[in-house]
Amino acid sequence: MRGSLMALLALHCGAGVCTLPVTVADRSVPEDVTVVLSDYRFSPDHLVFRRGVPYRVLLVNRGKELHEFTAPAFLQAITLDTPEILVPGGGEVVLGPGERKALLFIAAAAGRYPLSCADHDWAGMTGDIAVE
Repeated sequence: MRGSLMALLALHCGAGVCTLPVTVADRSVPEDVTVVLSDYRFSPDHLVFRRGVPYRVLLVNRGKELHEFTAPAFLQAITLDTPEILVPGGGEVVLGPGERKALLFIAAAAGRYPLSCADHDWAGMTGDIAVE
């Protein structure tokens, strides 16, 4: 997916005007979703994605503590273009205070998945992910 994303982001220039070659119906451009991790919640805490649609989920830790986006079943069920941001074992993304990381992916199959912060689920830092 990375190569196709980079090709789409290349500017087309002519007569002094540059435009992106993107149409409204273009399914190869990722939809942007931001998830804020704070002390002690996800916002939003219910995420819904559609099968076959590329997404760029920006994870932003606005808390004062380290937080995790822990969703091992979901992370194993998607085609992830940014696997290097996962911890060894692939079940979560860890973010320090003020840190941002982006998940680029396509979900192939429908399903429902739990979401939590592994260190703060006891404080209610939980949510869910649905793929329709």
